[in-house]
Amino acid sequence: MKTIYVDNAATTAMSDSAIKAMTPYLKEVYGNPSSLHTVGQVAKEALENARARIAKCLNCEPREIYFTSGGSEADNQSIRSAAVNGARKSKKHIISTAFEHHAVLHTLKKLEKEGFEVTYLDVHSNGIVTAKQVEEVISPDTALVTIMYANNEVGTIQPIREIGEVCKKHGVVFHTDAVQAVGHIPVDVKADNIDMLALSAHKFHGPKGVGVLYCKRGIPLNTFIEGGAQERGRRAGTENIGGIVSMAQALCDACENMTANAKKQIKLRDALIDGLLKIPHSKLNGDGKNRLPNNVNISFEGIEGEGLLLHLDARGICASSGSACTSGSLDPSHVLLSLGLPHEVAHGSLRLSLSEYNTEEDVKAILKAVPEVVAYLRNMSPVWEDLETGKKQHLI
Repeated sequence: MKTIYVDNAATTAMSDSAIKAMTPYLKEVYGNPSSLHTVGQVAKEALENARARIAKCLNCEPREIYFTSGGSEADNQSIRSAAVNGARKSKKHIISTAFEHHAVLHTLKKLEKEGFEVTYLDVHSNGIVTAKQVEEVISPDTALVTIMYANNEVGTIQPIREIGEVCKKHGVVFHTDAVQAVGHIPVDVKADNIDMLALSAHKFHGPKGVGVLYCKRGIPLNTFIEGGAQERGRRAGTENIGGIVSMAQALCDACENMTANAKKQIKLRDALIDGLLKIPHSKLNGDGKNRLPNNVNISFEGIEGEGLLLHLDARGICASSGSACTSGSLDPSHVLLSLGLPHEVAHGSLRLSLSEYNTEEDVKAILKAVPEVVAYLRNMSPVWEDLETGKKQHLI
């Protein structure tokens, strides 16, 4: 049975070029870039070349690129640095949204316990926050605005450039979690007025365990991991040269092929959305147009997302759910709840995230399997029986 992988928002397969770029640095060029000998300096040259390549993709200076273990670390270091910098000036107000990734939300919750005030903006039913909303709550006490570039569950793309403009106008640091955006849609930190940004290699066919923190020159970046002078003293630890070089290659490939990949994925995405919405009592989550090229998120009333995932997996389809039950929680996705979905509807959600490796045949197989599984689960559901007999009212 062929495996159809449509969970690329969770992680992607490494590309052949990313693997090829990494391989020499695992065995041949294995030096520590902090060493003064030739083997070490060859590794250092590779490190700085990768830094320059990534900086070019983001339209920034190489010195503004800091290598991390991934997006979560980059988010944590960015937000905590901006908070500490703000507190030094008696600014302890932060603006964010209710549907950020937990790397952001959990950091903000910690800061709230440390005396910071956080305003969580409403993202509305379409999953988009506006620049006007940000400007309405910015105050002289605001130290940071942190709003994700594109949502990891419903794929909505935020008006980052306009939000960044508002922050620039008011002299407030603007951070964005761009983990789902970089490599999939154009990201230009200068044009977008971004001060700090996080990205992760494994979201665009690079390796796991390596990412980037972009920090605009002039903004103090606090040391997050102590113990060495690496990354200009801002992140201790011997650099993962193989991973970094591989990430640079994967990002360059993604940027070079972005237009063609997006065109292909949008065609497949829209075919999935059109086909799945033919299932009675189904609903697309997030804006229909301002969304990532590869994201489909649909709720089906009367079923549980966990059951849907398990039955699809048995058919060789690897997807994810809007429900967090598969991670051990009985609560539905905070992202879907922030869009105003009732608990019952949020629980029955399916996220399909494509890559350029997916095909029209994959889409046909999914459009055959999902309606069958939904019908099967509804037929054995007492909740669905109550909905169909009128004991309960349909919410979709």
